[in-house]
Amino acid sequence: MTKKRIASISISGELTLNMHSLNNEGGEGNQIMTRQLTIVDKEGQEHTVNGISGDMFKHIHAGHLVNCCIENDINLSQYSKALNPNRISSSELLEYITTNKKKNEKAGVIIDALINSCAVCDAHGTLITDKIGDNKDSSNTPRKSVIEFGWTIGIPEKNNTETYLHTKVVHSSTGIKGESSNEGQNIFHRPANHGAYAFVCNIDTYRIGYNDIDRNYAINDEERKIRYNVILKSLLSSFLNPRGAMTSSQKPHITDFKGVVSYSEKLIPAPTVSPINPDYSDEIQKITENLNAIEPESITTQKFNGLGDLSGIIKELIVEEPYKMN
Repeated sequence: MTKKRIASISISGELTLNMHSLNNEGGEGNQIMTRQLTIVDKEGQEHTVNGISGDMFKHIHAGHLVNCCIENDINLSQYSKALNPNRISSSELLEYITTNKKKNEKAGVIIDALINSCAVCDAHGTLITDKIGDNKDSSNTPRKSVIEFGWTIGIPEKNNTETYLHTKVVHSSTGIKGESSNEGQNIFHRPANHGAYAFVCNIDTYRIGYNDIDRNYAINDEERKIRYNVILKSLLSSFLNPRGAMTSSQKPHITDFKGVVSYSEKLIPAPTVSPINPDYSDEIQKITENLNAIEPESITTQKFNGLGDLSGIIKELIVEEPYKMN
């Protein structure tokens, strides 16, 4: 059976979360402040709502991706293994270039080394700020992310925040007193958020392993398929186990997740519309019909009503393969 070649995947959905504090703005005194955003709805009306940054979901996905790569013996830099946001060191890049006897003159050589050395750098992108060896063209060399997350935004009139007092239990029966007893209190108020949130993300799967500077693939087809597989597995894990802020004691209650998965088998982007617009599902369907009229059989959309449905769609996509540009 011929496999589909998936060029891009988009998810637009309404994610219902209860009692979470996945993203905060810091604190004022003993009050932890929940992250809030000002948005404009379809009618042009402003609203102030709760939000979870795309950086947070990227961090969650990267954590799951690192575990998948370690489990499957996929190349990772030392920084990525440690979830260091710098992703990769200049010394690791130079080591790859030297070991493989590359001619270290252009920025494209750096991107080739980065893609080969680290699957997380390939998928999540980074900016190489150092000069690598004698390569004068290597400073500020960008690797654009393959997977992109928008802000997860509270849908107006469907979200709110409550605040709870947090104290530490102190047992005086331990017999340990003094400065080293760790019995001091740090009383503070922390938020617990609830609501329906608009979620959007996109994966340009055709770019897995693609060197945007040299305009060719830096890894072979089999390696690209393996990375495609773990990127999707990690995305599903990000919904099943979102490891953001304060999850040790405020694990989110994921009540529902419904929406639309669209995917493209050609270089036309898979459409996405924010669920801030209540008609987002119909809009995506209309866009799909029009794109398929322009480029036949290019876009497929599948609705999901719950994480069970979504996991089934991702299960079907995982067995396909990433599109490859000629």
